[in-house]
Amino acid sequence: MSAAVALPSHLRPHDPPAILAAVEAHARYVAGQPGGQRASLIRADLAEWDLEGAVLCDADFSGARLRGALLAGADLSRCNLFGADLRDADLRGARLVRADLRGACLRGANLAGADLTNCDLREGQIAMQNRRDGFRILAIGGEADEGLDYAVVAGAEMAGVLTAADCTDATLAGAILVGARMAAARLDGADLTGAQMDGADLTGASLRGAIAAGANLGAAGLKGADLTDLLREPPPIFYVDDVPLHETIAEHETYCETGGAQGATLRSEEIDFRGLRRLKGRRLSGLAVPRSIFFGMDLEGVQLQGADLRDCDLRKTNLRGADLRGARLAGASLIAADLAGALLGPLQIGEARLLRTDLNRAVLRRAVLAGADLRRARLLEADLEGADLSSADLRGAEIVV
Repeated sequence: MSAAVALPSHLRPHDPPAILAAVEAHARYVAGQPGGQRASLIRADLAEWDLEGAVLCDADFSGARLRGALLAGADLSRCNLFGADLRDADLRGARLVRADLRGACLRGANLAGADLTNCDLREGQIAMQNRRDGFRILAIGGEADEGLDYAVVAGAEMAGVLTAADCTDATLAGAILVGARMAAARLDGADLTGAQMDGADLTGASLRGAIAAGANLGAAGLKGADLTDLLREPPPIFYVDDVPLHETIAEHETYCETGGAQGATLRSEEIDFRGLRRLKGRRLSGLAVPRSIFFGMDLEGVQLQGADLRDCDLRKTNLRGADLRGARLAGASLIAADLAGALLGPLQIGEARLLRTDLNRAVLRRAVLAGADLRRARLLEADLEGADLSSADLRGAEIVV
């Protein structure tokens, strides 16, 4: 932990032992343990502090200086971060659910994988008063702001809110982004489901593969924005060769259940399955639907042995206990998917013949693979950053760790 030095005049003096004690007491407060007390670190200098994984939900950091702070994996749910300086902060995987970030400056912050569900990112300003100058506005993010002193700036705007921030794969579902300045922000793969974006400035932002279902993107400024593979609302009914998807799925399941005596197999590409919402427990062995979309669906216990799911979008899917033995998942996106207890080992297809599960080049960042059977699975060039592999069976798997 770092000591505060040369405090700007708006910051309150908090010595490191006192701050550390406040953080520890807050953890006890959250846990309901004796000696707990809600942390009040208003205008505290926490620049460059190591708070990785800290339990700080409901704490008050209004006006605090958290520039460059390490907050990866921290729980900041419902925190008061009004007017906080979070420039260059590491917030990867942090929980900011319902956090008050009005007027906060997140320029250069890394929010990859953070959960900002229902947080408030609208503009806001902190006004301070003294006898000599009356009210002053605390301005964060100016060009010549070394020391971060407040200045008299009539009608100043809180520039830099989310500007050029890295929100890759972040969850901003339901977030209030009304009027937010997000020019050049990186929102690749971000979940913007239901986000309020009236007047948001997304000029030059990258939203490759972002999910915008229910978000009013049309009310935002999108000049020069990259909307490649943007996921909008799924169609109410998806047709495969003029047949409704739910009927083709039923036919495929009948084929599986009757050993091919009835029904028909589903073999097509780029199908959007989201309109079905769930395929929990369905028998869909041998399904061949490369480059299809299953984002956020409930596939718990589904049988997909030998399925062709190459390059499919399986982000945030529930695949707990799913049977994926011998499936082809090369290049599939399984970011934050729940594969706990899933069967991803080899599929016996004949005497002395095995079909191995192919996860080469699959993206499994922050996926839950706890207790999964990955025996002999192919995981070459797979992205396993932050994945939970606890108790997973990796015997014979091709994996580079």
